[in-house]
Amino acid sequence: MKEYYIKDDGTDLHIKLEKPEGVDRCPLVIIVHGYTGHMEEDHIAGCAKAVLDAGFAALRVEMYGHGKSGGSFRDHTLYKWVSNMLTVTEHARSLDFVTDMYLCGHSQGGLLVMLIAGMCPDRFKAIIPMSPAWMIPEYARSGEFLGSVIDPLNIPDEFRQDEENILSGNYVRVAQTIHVEDEIKRYSGPVLIIHGDMDEVVPYAYAQKAVDLYKNARLATIVGDDHCYDHHLDQVTKALTDFLLADDANCFVSPKSSRF
Repeated sequence: MKEYYIKDDGTDLHIKLEKPEGVDRCPLVIIVHGYTGHMEEDHIAGCAKAVLDAGFAALRVEMYGHGKSGGSFRDHTLYKWVSNMLTVTEHARSLDFVTDMYLCGHSQGGLLVMLIAGMCPDRFKAIIPMSPAWMIPEYARSGEFLGSVIDPLNIPDEFRQDEENILSGNYVRVAQTIHVEDEIKRYSGPVLIIHGDMDEVVPYAYAQKAVDLYKNARLATIVGDDHCYDHHLDQVTKALTDFLLADDANCFVSPKSSRF
């Protein structure tokens, strides 16, 4: 395991890179956490282990304002995360052992995966959005945010979830400009969406909608599980490894969904 930092426009991004033992060249999966998250959460670390066990390298990264990366949580926005991930993508491409690249992210990280795949459709062999929070821009435009109802044309200077998590109004201003459907249309590679049907944070219906919008997608439903897969993480990691190791990784046939 190699732990280090790379810079994106002056911001230090914290990275952990792990390769399977005894392998000179292999595919790489970039794995990113969600809103308020970090790379050592059980579901993120569990996915990294599953990737390694499948014979792929795992590159975990912490975004602006999260974990050990630079920037303040209050000032993070989706634009900053997009810039971060574009830099991480180019860094991953520079690694001489990498044969193919995959992108995996949870919640807000899943939304980021959907955006980056549309921006860089030639970079990734496949993507894995996990419980992707792609309703965030829609909610921001409608005036729903962090459990509050706001005037979307008169956005507060900041939002306070609790004493630790305070967010600038610029987060909402940025989110309002993003239209995820445009990026979904731009990516035609294989997509595996993983989502718990008891998710209390991101409605399961958004996973169902996304799988229909993508050209080449499948939905793995984790029955009875929540947003961070506190009950059936083993089913999440199995869905992930089955997808990565599938012989027909370049296309899907029916059914478009499976239930664990």
